[in-house]
Amino acid sequence: MTSRVVSLLAPVLLATAAGALLTACGGDDSSASSTPTPSATTTAAQSSSEAPSGSTSASATTTASATASGAAAEEQEAVPSGYPGPTEVPRDPRANAFLDALRSDGVAVAGNGDIAIGTANYICAAQSEGVAADQITTFVTANVGAEASAAGTEISAEDAAATAQKYIDAARSTYCG
Repeated sequence: MTSRVVSLLAPVLLATAAGALLTACGGDDSSASSTPTPSATTTAAQSSSEAPSGSTSASATTTASATASGAAAEEQEAVPSGYPGPTEVPRDPRANAFLDALRSDGVAVAGNGDIAIGTANYICAAQSEGVAADQITTFVTANVGAEASAAGTEISAEDAAATAQKYIDAARSTYCG
């Protein structure tokens, strides 16, 4: 039974780690330079407090590119024509019911919902293994933060905890069997 939990947790942990690494790395600029450049937030803050009205083009460009890269992160690439495999992973009715329950409760899931479904898998597996409720809540709260990061949004600790409870309730009512 433990190997089942591990096999269900592996994708969730991988998504969490990837979200944390992406958050820690910052922007999508992979080139190294000897002169560090300020982030879009820093540049925008400096330009609004220090720069004269005619010199905001650099910060506008930085902010625009940051916004464009955030929007691009949410879009999926189109599958090339003639792709030999499936273009979409089919979902079972439980997954769709879980995502619908989250959305009806005001939760915006990132991308196609795979992170949310992975979290539901964890919730059900952890409950069946007898994991303490506070440990489940802690892990789900971390996943909510990772999902928000993947969606390009920020979430407070209080909002993440409240959203985690919505995930747990939705998983219990629609996903765990």
